[in-house]
Amino acid sequence: MPSLLPHGRALFATLAVLALILAILLAMHRPIMCECGTIKLWHGVVQSSENSQHITDWYSPSHLIHGLLFYFFAHILWWRWGLFGGLPARWALPIAVGFEGFWEVLENTPFIINRYREVTVSWGYVGDSIVNSMSDIGWMIVGFLLAGRLPTWAGIALGVALELFTLAMIRDNLTLNVLMLLWPMDAIVQWQAAA
Repeated sequence: MPSLLPHGRALFATLAVLALILAILLAMHRPIMCECGTIKLWHGVVQSSENSQHITDWYSPSHLIHGLLFYFFAHILWWRWGLFGGLPARWALPIAVGFEGFWEVLENTPFIINRYREVTVSWGYVGDSIVNSMSDIGWMIVGFLLAGRLPTWAGIALGVALELFTLAMIRDNLTLNVLMLLWPMDAIVQWQAAA
């Protein structure tokens, strides 16, 4: 099976995309770090003002899953279906970083911040710090690179395990996050709030 792992120019393009995302987040006046004045490696309290402000949190596994999914879709589109003659395949990582960065920018707009507050249990959500946003992209990159090294079954098993683990630990995960943003359900909010 051909590899989607990046070559030298794609790695350089990845760094350029990361720099662009950082510049956009700075231009949006996102806080660089937690207003608490510290940067923690791990912050595990979901319902707190420090959620989505540090390097890792309960939502980091979701971003790793993004990487697994981006690799899967790149493989399907460019190797299996040969879309665009497969030419974008070796540029899959910077393309994935661009998509993840687009989400990080969108996620920190007033529209999405308010949407989280309105329809999820994240009532006090204020958006991500830049440290957290860039770390989220880093976790996506880890997932993408893992997907390129793992057998398909192992990548699927890892994604499912992470979804079940975060569901058990915080009653939230990537699946519920997407569902609640697009089609909120009061029963899910009540179940999550009861934790």
